[in-house]
Amino acid sequence: MSDVDRAIAAARAAATRAYAPYSGFHVGAAVKLQDIDEPVVGCNVENASFGATVCAERTAILSGVAAHGKRPIEFIVVATAIDPPALPCALCLQVMAEFCPPETPIIAVGSGERRIETQLGKLLPSPFVFPESG
Repeated sequence: MSDVDRAIAAARAAATRAYAPYSGFHVGAAVKLQDIDEPVVGCNVENASFGATVCAERTAILSGVAAHGKRPIEFIVVATAIDPPALPCALCLQVMAEFCPPETPIIAVGSGERRIETQLGKLLPSPFVFPESG
């Protein structure tokens, strides 16, 4: 099984563990870190105070940092049960931009076999960057 196939399976499994009592929209994500065999997963976790909700993509990235430190991210998979597949929200894209170069592959999978394969820089061409102090 390829790294991408393993990550897709892991993201789909993570989606089944999502806590989504308000939206009913379950999302799983898997991040493949350089030199780490198993993908790091995350799921969305909603909160009655909607601003406190955390998306699957951010959960996976931050879990990767907590478990392995800041490492290069090879690719990110997002799994939902809809067709066409859902792409990451703007907040998740901004977090990805903190940890990934623009050419990082993002693979979205939905309920069927259809995939959307793109790159971070195509979804977020102008991320916020902290201004250099002079």
